[in-house]
Amino acid sequence: MSRETLGEPTDRRGGVGYASRVPDDDPSDQGVTRPARPRGTLRIGTIAGIDVLITSSWFLVAVLIAVAIGPRIEQVQPGMGVWKYVAGLVFAVLLYLSVLLHEASHAVVAQRFGYGVTSITLHFLGGMTEIDRGSRRPRHEFWIAVVGPLTSIAFGVAAIGLWFVTPDGLVRVAVEGLAGANLVIGVLNLVPGLPLDGGRVLKALVWGASGDQHRATLVAGWGGRLAALALLSWPLVQEQATGVETTLFDLVLVMVLALFLWTGATAAMAHARLRRRLPALEARPLARRTLTVPEDLPLAEAVRRAQDAHAGSIVTVTGSGAPLGIVNESSVNAMPVERRPWVAVSAVTRTLEEGLTLPAALSGEELVLAISRRPSEEYLLVEDDGSIYGVLSTADVDRAFREAAH
Repeated sequence: MSRETLGEPTDRRGGVGYASRVPDDDPSDQGVTRPARPRGTLRIGTIAGIDVLITSSWFLVAVLIAVAIGPRIEQVQPGMGVWKYVAGLVFAVLLYLSVLLHEASHAVVAQRFGYGVTSITLHFLGGMTEIDRGSRRPRHEFWIAVVGPLTSIAFGVAAIGLWFVTPDGLVRVAVEGLAGANLVIGVLNLVPGLPLDGGRVLKALVWGASGDQHRATLVAGWGGRLAALALLSWPLVQEQATGVETTLFDLVLVMVLALFLWTGATAAMAHARLRRRLPALEARPLARRTLTVPEDLPLAEAVRRAQDAHAGSIVTVTGSGAPLGIVNESSVNAMPVERRPWVAVSAVTRTLEEGLTLPAALSGEELVLAISRRPSEEYLLVEDDGSIYGVLSTADVDRAFREAAH
């Protein structure tokens, strides 16, 4: 409760979420509540119980692919007219199915190691696998990351073999395109820089050799930044290296990809620096002193008792002392003072649903992730024996989090 409502929140002196994306190094437990589907995405199915989503940007890239491959289709099958673009859209779907295979391999390996996978999303630049926690060990990080590029390369090699036995025509064009695209996807994703899979492979190797996950992330982040700078220089040497003249489309594509690499690497590095400060964030010192009351007590009397006890929160309990709910600060503030004597405290109490009771010993990333899994204004902190320690307010955690970041 706020200072104005019950008394100042106090310490307890004598009383009370590649390339695939993984929320870098965030630990969690199993049984994570699946978050709401992100805005701008469409769910198209599931794989091994994992939601498969596509973003609205996918439709744009599908059209671009259809236009780009149209001349090749016309060359192989003249006279198709507008149907060549329909064939191009079919190829775009097949290509992204192979991208989905790449992402599904990340997801399956992550599940084999005991991690929860929230979703697989196909977007403008490829795909992203949302895993509910960062890797616990370097070898987990290595295998979850490397399996994606290896899957793409294996798919590309298989397509090359199929190409030799496929007769001339549209099917052969599709096989040819899938072979080339998957080999490129696989090789480029092994570039040793975040946020690419190769960056996570590099991170795993440095982490395993040094034992320092923070340093490993920074090294892989710098790898991503260097890759972005190298990519920006490609248009300068493209014509000399390939004999193909650089076009405006090439320049735009390079700039988009370089920006993706730079921002992804920078975000990972910033997260690693913040993560190093998180161990100072502990639930116990942030807990508000708590008063326990029966749920049928008038609200005015509950508030009076809390103020007398200098408590920052109120918890309703049964006759035997088992906690029932947390009195919501916002609801108390919204209740007119003149009505409080006639309203039971249960009217402004949130029932202790699953996820609203947390161990008092939580700290660091575990504390932040526990709160993010089950968003609420307040949480009940309990000891190992089930006894009430205090109430943790999200506002207090946010304030401490900001202080830890500076």
